[in-house]
Amino acid sequence: MLFTPNVIKNLLKKPVTRKYPFEVRAPFSNYRGELVIDINKCIFCGLCSRKCPSQCITVDKSSGTWQCDPHACVYCGLCRDNCPTKCLSMKDTHRKPVAEKVTWIEHGNPPKPKKRTVEAKPEPEVKPEPAPEAKPEAEVEAKPEVKVEAKTEAPVETKVEVKSEVEAKAKPKTKKSGKKGKKGGK
Repeated sequence: MLFTPNVIKNLLKKPVTRKYPFEVRAPFSNYRGELVIDINKCIFCGLCSRKCPSQCITVDKSSGTWQCDPHACVYCGLCRDNCPTKCLSMKDTHRKPVAEKVTWIEHGNPPKPKKRTVEAKPEPEVKPEPAPEAKPEAEVEAKPEVKVEAKTEAPVETKVEVKSEVEAKAKPKTKKSGKKGKKGGK
């Protein structure tokens, strides 16, 4: 008799749970559901496989295949966000449960490499050099004579100075060496 009011109340109320899968709830906004690829837009750059944290995507550019293991996918959406051609998208519904493990393989045509065109380099403009000024022959001949005289005089002076310094330093050493020789002789 104690629970009779609660039982009557619950019988008359609307049920709290839904009868899934007969009644499916509406998806939330920004829900990351099943991954979808438009293989015709894909350029097989492999950026989605490099960004995938669970390594569930494999891209082979030479054969033009794009593979995804939906059982390993964590539905983070990094592949969709980093796709340069925006060929990956996510539905707002989740993937239906299956009894067998399935690998999703898509075949496409990888883009052909672009041929490099060799552009003719423009030749650098050659600036005309100014014509050398004509000099009188008398000035040209006079300059080398002056240089020869200067070269011959300068080394002679330096040698003389070096000898005098060497002689000044050498004299006291000879006296000391003579004294040492006398001391050693005693």
